Amino acid sequence: MDNNIKAVYIHIPFCKHICAYCDFCKMYYNEDLVDKYLDALGQEIKNNYKDDKIETIYIGGGSPSSLNMNQLDKLFTILSIIDTSSLKEFTFEMNVKEITKEKLIFLKEHLVNRISIGIETINDKFLSLIERSHTKKEVYDKVMLTKNYFTNINVDFMYGFPNETLEDVKNDLDFFKELNVNHISIYSLILEEHTKLYINKVKPLDDEVESNMYFYIIDYLQKLKYNHYEISNFARAGYESSHNLIYWNNDHYYGFGLSASGYINDIRYSNTRSINNYLEGHYCIEKEIMTKEITMENEMILGLRKIKGISKQDFYRRYHINVNEVFNIDELLEKGLLEEKDGFIFIPLDKLYLSNSILVNFIKIG
Repeated sequence: MDNNIKAVYIHIPFCKHICAYCDFCKMYYNEDLVDKYLDALGQEIKNNYKDDKIETIYIGGGSPSSLNMNQLDKLFTILSIIDTSSLKEFTFEMNVKEITKEKLIFLKEHLVNRISIGIETINDKFLSLIERSHTKKEVYDKVMLTKNYFTNINVDFMYGFPNETLEDVKNDLDFFKELNVNHISIYSLILEEHTKLYINKVKPLDDEVESNMYFYIIDYLQKLKYNHYEISNFARAGYESSHNLIYWNNDHYYGFGLSASGYINDIRYSNTRSINNYLEGHYCIEKEIMTKEITMENEMILGLRKIKGISKQDFYRRYHINVNEVFNIDELLEKGLLEEKDGFIFIPLDKLYLSNSILVNFIKIG
């Protein structure tokens, strides 16, 4: 197992507006609190970063773009201690309403080379449901503005809204096609506990209808020459997310900030979700030592998210044991829940929607 740490995730929990479906660690933007948070974040990074040459950085949230220019300057000053001499990909998440020419120029000047924009939908009915307020024109204008400065752009696409139809999905996809960006991440609406939608007892869409939507989206995007490289992710050639592939390849990474998780020296850890504890310097609340058995389970659960699947040769190189000796692969192959080709084990396309029920087979060593 390669213990070199090549990736950094940084969590910025502030939002100008809280969406009705969001279960991420977030809070309303408050200028004074942001400044205190950045001080604590700087201290956490200073305490724990060990001079690794970092290849990918991902700043997510919340909404990192909610920070004002002075706060962005402070954030990137903090990050300047990170060795970026080997940097390949630096992603910054942005909210449609917070994209400005000034911020885009600043980010470009500070090594960011990938922008991820949360659009979800341009259907007014569903925007109202999830409490997002951007308009179709606003999304188009902001994405075009972003394209003046960045070629590596991801947009988030959401489907599976209550009472949504395939026609609704097609209308959204037709608009996303017009945006002509190089990466699209798709998500079905999940009614998470403690969110407004869950509390309001919003009824989920029928599973079969949602499954049909998922396969419709795959077909639509593949016809546009997007490579479906992970269960929920599509990219034009060369624009696959290097940072997310570090997660799916079960490699090590730093996680800094409120609620962030990381994987260092075979220890997975999670940070507190309490802003007060975090500001007092009590960052980490949970650590789990990864045994070889648990690491192999994670290898399968994460790696089988990739459409290409898992290389049997790489598995042996990492763990010095054949994957078939550890897991009951043959039974899953016989049932058609997995396939094997060119030394790779993967979930067949028509079973991707059932991936969670397939991956559960790897939680206990067989």
